[in-house]
Amino acid sequence: MNLKNLIFKIALVFLFGSYGSAMAQRNSDIKWAKDGNSYYQINDGEIVAITLPKNERKVVLGRDVIYKSGNDNPGDIKDFELSDDGKKALIYANSKKVWRYETRGEYFVADLNTGKITKIGKDKPESSLMFAKFSPDGNKVAYVSKHNIYVDDLSTQSSKALTTDGTDRMINGTFDWVYEEEFDCRDGFRWSPDGQTIAYWQINATKIRNFLMINNTDSIYSYNIPVEYPKVGQDPSACRLGFVNVTTATTTWVATPGDMVQHYIPRMEWIPSTSEIIFQQLNREQNESKLFVANAQTGTVKNIYSETDKAWVAVGSGFQWINNGKEFIWSSEKDGWNHQYRISKDGKKEILITKGDYDVIEQSLVDEKNNLLYFTASPSNATQKYLYRTKLSGGGKPEMVTPSILTGTHNYEISPTGSFARHTYTTASVPPMTEWMNLNTLTPLTMEGSITNQLGRFKPSKNKVEFFKVTTEDGIVLDGWMKKPDNFDQTKKYPVVFYVYGEPAGQTVTDTYGAGQNFLYAGDMAKDGYIYISIENRGAPAPRGREWRKSIYKNIGILNIRDQAMAAKKILEWPFVDKDRIAVWGWSGGGSSTLNLLFQYPEIYKTGIAIAAVGNQLTYDNVYQERYMGSPLKTTEAYVKGSPVTYAKNLKGNLLYIHGTGDDNVHYQNAEMLINELIKYGKVFQMMSYPNRTHSINEGPGTGQHLVLTYTQFLQKNCPPGGK
Repeated sequence: MNLKNLIFKIALVFLFGSYGSAMAQRNSDIKWAKDGNSYYQINDGEIVAITLPKNERKVVLGRDVIYKSGNDNPGDIKDFELSDDGKKALIYANSKKVWRYETRGEYFVADLNTGKITKIGKDKPESSLMFAKFSPDGNKVAYVSKHNIYVDDLSTQSSKALTTDGTDRMINGTFDWVYEEEFDCRDGFRWSPDGQTIAYWQINATKIRNFLMINNTDSIYSYNIPVEYPKVGQDPSACRLGFVNVTTATTTWVATPGDMVQHYIPRMEWIPSTSEIIFQQLNREQNESKLFVANAQTGTVKNIYSETDKAWVAVGSGFQWINNGKEFIWSSEKDGWNHQYRISKDGKKEILITKGDYDVIEQSLVDEKNNLLYFTASPSNATQKYLYRTKLSGGGKPEMVTPSILTGTHNYEISPTGSFARHTYTTASVPPMTEWMNLNTLTPLTMEGSITNQLGRFKPSKNKVEFFKVTTEDGIVLDGWMKKPDNFDQTKKYPVVFYVYGEPAGQTVTDTYGAGQNFLYAGDMAKDGYIYISIENRGAPAPRGREWRKSIYKNIGILNIRDQAMAAKKILEWPFVDKDRIAVWGWSGGGSSTLNLLFQYPEIYKTGIAIAAVGNQLTYDNVYQERYMGSPLKTTEAYVKGSPVTYAKNLKGNLLYIHGTGDDNVHYQNAEMLINELIKYGKVFQMMSYPNRTHSINEGPGTGQHLVLTYTQFLQKNCPPGGK
């Protein structure tokens, strides 16, 4: 996510996600203590504990200890975890990227009583350890290195391999490219509650073909960069779950029904205080979800819950166990809205907790003691987000916790006991403001640091982002935001630049800071005289119900494009809009939408800038594209109908196409396929390729600035700013 810092972070939703996926690492910088009255944090290279409500600070692991002579030196701390007894800290440092995120590095255990720091996996390659975690008793640390799972015994200083068959393509305890990209799967193993067993995923990608990228610049002779990548219509990796005994290093495989290749297993957790796991299985088309319980001793399974959908079933966010492990909380859209259900362990009983015509955006806290479920939702405005709570037992009416006077977007990090919360508030005109609050009394801990006090000192811009609704000729009501030029004169006509994404993986119209700001424009669009607009089409993951989100099924490139174009058609009727100066741009899925808009509706859009676009949907990965477009094994008609290459012959306006040749997500072949079509039909356009740059196009000196200048010069030349 990337405002030169804030806007850049917002942009990352589209730059680093899958074909625009909003999946990202969202690790909080605070870690709540079990008592719910304090939290831990990295501060100036030290681990500190802060006790609420007085914000009393205590150093848990100081720099003097971290860099003490005789200790293994971890360097700058990236992350940490405390053992359950609070006597040890597991430190993560020297991190390196695996595709999108820094998930491999080095781990160190610090004894908080003696100050002794010991490196884990000393005999393993540098920065090769992944997802290290304490055993429940804190005496062992398990981790993945080079696709094998290991466990280090802290008392004996010994190390043991729990799997030995790991290779580049036989993957134990973590995942292949597509599972990471499309299911948000990275950490692929779990300690059992008794610490005797580890449950883990094994991905067999030996039959997945490599997509070959070419590096022409880093040596005199070019060389290939192979990426294991299952394209649309190609079989996925085989996936299975295993239980490995920590003492004997023997694995018992889970007897999961169905073909290992034609099913996915995106979620798995241990059931508390048992020797059983629960996991979610999706079929290849992802329109059938089953939950299974498996026994660690025998590997036998039992199907306890099933769900189907005419489009797709969403991947679960996780299992939240309640009632001493007799029930769990699960999300489902089966009644037309995304709601929370409590389901018995055997699946025979379920209770709808959050009832009503609204979507639960995310679960925030389960407070069993007070029979409360905290969650975020926005029943009346899909661009915003608020905290609600309702009875965990079901049947209650949701109560809005967020003060209604503060319209906008709210996020809460709530302590395990529901006593305190870190509350962050933002709008399109207000940068993120944070306060600490007592959740029981709903009051800030100090008025000096309250959001109310901060807002009293804040001076908002005179030219605010405006939110509006537009009703298309199809009768569809769409949300949008607009930033008008400074010193706007309604008697003049101004150019419009549309910012589009349009795919099921991300929203652009949210009441958050950064809306209305273009992170690729060199200068100030409002000052220069552009109207900047974004519209949210059907199919975007907005809290507007299942039908809104899933109407795009088998219709990417058609329904979302028509919604955008019909909204633009209405906007062109506004008296201050210059219909001859209409531009559109987007990145990734937004790049695809830009191409389709420019090609399918050339009478509306005169200029387009498409970055890292999927030109041909048949080139993208199977998990994402098959989920939203149906199985290509039956027919590829929808894929062809929705792909920009199909309509390239219709180009009439000005096109700038940008792509990195080292894009492992949306391959550069999309650019070349599109170029061939444009050449075939004699369509002149502008092209900028960035050698060896990935989907984010941010690697190498000068890249970011060059991209900004290229974008800006093309826009200003072909869609000149200013009122006329």
